[in-house]
Amino acid sequence: MRSLPRILKALRRTAVQAVPTIIGIVILNFFLLRLTPGDAADVLAGEAGAATVETLAALKAKFGFDLPALQQLVAYLNNLAHFSLGVSPRYNQPVSDLIAARLPNTLSLMGLALGFALVIGITFGAVMASFVGRVPDKVLSVLSLLFYSIPSFWIGLMLIVLFSVKLGWLPSGGAESIGAGLTGWESILDRARHQVLPAISLALFYVAIYARLTRGDMLEVKAQDHVRTARAKGLSPFAVTRGHVLRNALIPVTTMAGIHLAGLMGGAVVVETVYSWPGLGRLAYEAVMGRDFNVLLGILLLSSLLVVVTNALIDILQAWLDPRIEVR
Repeated sequence: MRSLPRILKALRRTAVQAVPTIIGIVILNFFLLRLTPGDAADVLAGEAGAATVETLAALKAKFGFDLPALQQLVAYLNNLAHFSLGVSPRYNQPVSDLIAARLPNTLSLMGLALGFALVIGITFGAVMASFVGRVPDKVLSVLSLLFYSIPSFWIGLMLIVLFSVKLGWLPSGGAESIGAGLTGWESILDRARHQVLPAISLALFYVAIYARLTRGDMLEVKAQDHVRTARAKGLSPFAVTRGHVLRNALIPVTTMAGIHLAGLMGGAVVVETVYSWPGLGRLAYEAVMGRDFNVLLGILLLSSLLVVVTNALIDILQAWLDPRIEVR
């Protein structure tokens, strides 16, 4: 109960900072996307193959692309004020419906990838710090370097070749087995099997970062006075590592995890394309190719909100991990 005022203070501070930040991000993204040559009307006219100048002009007028940029921005902000993300010219559907249909897939993939990266990365880092300079430390250091260096799309393709083509253990793409008609636990297990390879491909880069970060922080914490005091009291090495070393070393790791959340969304674009995963990353790629700026703006806005919420949760988690941290 004593931590409740600290949590409320963190939430209040986040809310005050979030509003101008989100508005600034929306305006900046809007003008940056408008610098891109072409728009959805040009793409639709090009795909039609026989569009006339009059047809193109009518398309631009229908979607408001013929208006000055400032008028388009005002119209977009007015939509946001009414809790609307506008309509997608390409799909002819509300952007909110498109995002809502893809969001659960991306969130589940990101959550699984981040959880995998944290668990494996922290475990690797703890082992490396416990056996510093010895064989486990050297082997895991080499693995971490490989995970960090290899592009995620190449890892994805190699995982497909190994586990889907050669071994046949896991599906190579999609979110579920099409036409299988599975229900209940069978459907859940089927979707979980489809998530394994994309989540691993997305997570391995971050596994390397968290492993190296945990190792360095644990070695630094081990040299501090309170750890020597805990050893002098007769605590077992495991108790010292778990209660005094690892807990303090997790603070920088949780900070980096919050920062990497936006990177996970960006990495999902590549991974979801490789695995034909129906999520926001693939939708963003399709929106870029189709110059569907309304969809892109909606995805970028959602990503910004996700980062803001995550940072608030990270502040609360850090205050719980170390009560000495003051929430300002």
